[in-house]
Order: sequence, then structure tokens, then C-alpha cells
Amino acid sequence: MKVSKLAVKILENESVVYYDPIYHGRTLKVIGIDDDPVEVMEYLLAQYKEKGYSIVVFDTSGHFPTGLFESVLRIEEGNPAGLDPLKMARMGIIKDPYSAVTIVQTIYELDSASTDKLYADFVTGKVNSIADAVKAKKNYSEVILEGYTDLDEMLFSGDPVRIPESGLIDLSGLNSVTLTGMAFLILAAAMEERRKVVYGLYDIAVLTFTGAGNAGLPLLTRPARRRVAILGTKYPLDQVLSIPGPTLLLYNDPDVQSAIYESQGVPAGLRAFIDKGEGAYIWRSPETINVEFGKVLKLQP
Repeated sequence: MKVSKLAVKILENESVVYYDPIYHGRTLKVIGIDDDPVEVMEYLLAQYKEKGYSIVVFDTSGHFPTGLFESVLRIEEGNPAGLDPLKMARMGIIKDPYSAVTIVQTIYELDSASTDKLYADFVTGKVNSIADAVKAKKNYSEVILEGYTDLDEMLFSGDPVRIPESGLIDLSGLNSVTLTGMAFLILAAAMEERRKVVYGLYDIAVLTFTGAGNAGLPLLTRPARRRVAILGTKYPLDQVLSIPGPTLLLYNDPDVQSAIYESQGVPAGLRAFIDKGEGAYIWRSPETINVEFGKVLKLQP
């Protein structure tokens, strides 16, 4: 099969097997056990870096190597993070003001009337931050206060964060999955329109635990030209497996392998056990499902 300039090597059998986002889908899921997904992601991202693409990795584990990156942004619980979406919209970091308001809506479950009122107050300059919204004594203030905590306040406080064009965003310092999802959603909204970029998300399963994290995923994984997303996980949850795009299945327990094949619609006759150092690359075309087996290049000695 022909490949584009975006194709990268993933497996080797009688020949080299490529992942090509143009023909296979713009989001690749890498699923394995131990640290294999991290190693394979680093290998794939390095190939894209050589092609001149910006690399932005969200790491919820604290285990992703930093060698690929000139910049590391660490978001830590209890420290001012500068992630107030309203402040970021006021400064143009989040381009669409209504997107910033809908982030507040998603996090604090505002109804449509309260959301519209908050948007009106933001546009007219009556509210410039979430702290302002809390103090405004409006209906949306009461709803926000129901879920607002001191940790939320620290996440939003400080000067708006400077997001690197290329770098590692370490979310492992957030011990709460709720805060992790919130931070990811806000950062994803700020980077939604970037192009010639590859997004890496590890461990992607952590971001599916909350509504905010789930809301942020489509912002980075929906198909877009000159953009690729590579997702890595040790936990093949249904929410992860249902994200459109090809799957690279690495070694895992037999029952987990079976469940992944099942979820991806692979017929019994096309399945094979994947051992350590091996992989099954599962991708769909408009006509059929395809499975290619081989040695994972990064995991070879």
C-alpha cells in the first residue's frame, strides 16, 4: 500500500508496517502492559519530530521520558497554575470566548440560562475571571460555589499559563482525577486549533474518568489536517477503545487481548496471540478491517 509523508514505522515482519494517519485515521491508540505504551509512543513521536512536527504530550503518570522535549510544563496540586479559562480567553490564549464559558459550564454543570448569563457578563466586561464569577452574586455564582474548592481556586489563580509550542505537559502532580480532567480540558481548548502538531496522551484512560476530561478528548483527537494524536494506555477501557482510529495492540493478558480484538471487530480467523515484543496493528478501510502482525521496532534489543 502507498504511504504518505506522514507515515511512521511501527512493526516489522517480512517488510515494514507503517502507521499513516492520512490512510488509517488521525488518532492511533497504543495499548499494552507495563511501560510498553510509553516506549512505543516515544519512538513514534521521535519520528514525527524528525519530520518537523511540534510534539505536545500530556502525561498523567509522571513516567513519560523528557528527552524529546526542550520545555516541560508541570501542573501541581496546591500551586497556582494559571488555568482560569476566562482569564485565558480575555488574553486570547483561548480564542473563542464562548468556548471558555462552556468550559465553566462543563466543570460546574451550569444550565443553559446560567451559561448564557455568564457569557453576557463576560462579553460586557462585568466578569473577567472565575473568581469574579464566584463573587458576582448571580445564579451562576451559586451553582459554581456548590462544587468550587480551594484546590479549584489554586488551579485558576496566577497569571495565565504560557503553553509551549512543543513540550511535555506533566499533570501527574494533580492527585485528584477531577482536577486532572479540568486542567486537561482547559489546555485542550487552548490548543484546539493548532496544526502541524502531534499530540501524545498518556495514560489516556485517566482522562476518561471525568466529564471534563472526556469533553477535552475530541478537541485534540477529532480528525484535522496536519494534525495527529497518539494515545497510550495500560487500561483498555471501553471509552478508550471507542475512540475512532487504528489500534496497536501490544502484549497483554490473553483475556484482555481477546476483549480488544472483540471491541475492534476483528473476526476470529484474523486473531493471534501477541507476545512480548510483538504487536497487532488493527485498522479499518471503508471496505474492510485489516490486521497486520510483526515485531514492534522500539521494543527490539
